[in-house]
Amino acid sequence: MRSRIAIIILLIPYCLSAQLTAPGATSSRPTSYPSAPAVKDSVFVYCNQSGTQKGTLRAASPRGNAPFNFSWYRWNTLTKSFSIFIKSETGVSGSAISNLDEGGYRVTVSGGFDTTMTCWIVFDKPPVVEAKLRNPMKHCNYVALDGTAASSVASFPYYDPGTGNLLNLKNELTFLWSSNPFSAIPYASLDLDPITYDPPLVDVVYKFEVFTLGCSSFDTIDYRSIHVDADFTVDPMEGEAPLEITITDKSTRGYIYEWDFGDDSVSNLKDPLPHKYYKPGEYTVLLTVESERHCIDSLRSAIIKVEPSALAIPNVFTPDGDGYNDLFMVESKSLRYLSVEVFSRSGLKVYGFSGEDERLKDWTGWDGNINNSSIKAAPGVYFYIIRAFGWDDIRYDSKEYRGVVYLYR
Repeated sequence: MRSRIAIIILLIPYCLSAQLTAPGATSSRPTSYPSAPAVKDSVFVYCNQSGTQKGTLRAASPRGNAPFNFSWYRWNTLTKSFSIFIKSETGVSGSAISNLDEGGYRVTVSGGFDTTMTCWIVFDKPPVVEAKLRNPMKHCNYVALDGTAASSVASFPYYDPGTGNLLNLKNELTFLWSSNPFSAIPYASLDLDPITYDPPLVDVVYKFEVFTLGCSSFDTIDYRSIHVDADFTVDPMEGEAPLEITITDKSTRGYIYEWDFGDDSVSNLKDPLPHKYYKPGEYTVLLTVESERHCIDSLRSAIIKVEPSALAIPNVFTPDGDGYNDLFMVESKSLRYLSVEVFSRSGLKVYGFSGEDERLKDWTGWDGNINNSSIKAAPGVYFYIIRAFGWDDIRYDSKEYRGVVYLYR
């Protein structure tokens, strides 16, 4: 129970001070009186940017029913008391005073509820601020910002009403770096001189804002980007040999290009021609770009997979025109050369094909007609001899590529 009473007593000064306001003040801070630590009056801070700023105070009774009587006083540094009378108002619900200079002010309220409220008015000035680059605009790997910030008013004076001693409220200084358009700035509100190792790829305006308790100032830097960004896409990323890929450049501020395809071939064109990989395996494309200001960036693609050679031979086909399994067609990947010969049981050659490159790509298989004529081969067993050579130098010409295929109609 005692602890709850203590909390209520400590909260009373805050409740009272909440009824004394200073329109136009930028911020406020509580007092710290050595003679009365529990008392927390308000120090109202104004920004006196023009040099002609004045303060205003408004008071309302924290409790009771109007009307009330208000009497205003100002702190007297000679008598060290609130002895300078300002004005009184009777029979009102609230009262205000304006055109106030820096100093302490007290208002007494009587009538339905009696209380005294105290506050201090102080004036701040805009802080000193300067923004510049620590490195000239020719460094490619980073941007080093340099901020200078200092408060014009180091502290604000007020007095301990119990002793009359002079006290000081230290001015607070904060800052913030930003950019437009947005560019990442590490520790933008913690480091006066931040360095970004992710330089912007577009021209930006860096802004350095400095805030004190009452005022703020800012300075800007017009930054012209010199940085380069290597970027591109590859399509397709896998397939059988020879695999032809198309590269689309998406780089920013590229001037000099070098494309390393990973197969002992390079290109210096901005938009390289389609490139073919003949040997099965895994490859990457490495792009290195340089800007006109000699900044360099590089990017390596994901792995491009060129499938190894393979050959699979069916043992039956049905050239009956139903659109399903109508052709004797070997399943193959990455073949450089293919030869197919088909013989009847009597040894008569009924079909033959050999080809490489484009001719091999256009091969559609044996349709079941004798030697590409309109004569249909009879159903039954046929013998084949297949020879092939893969782009990975694997030969397919052993006895396992000699066998039989069944033709059904």
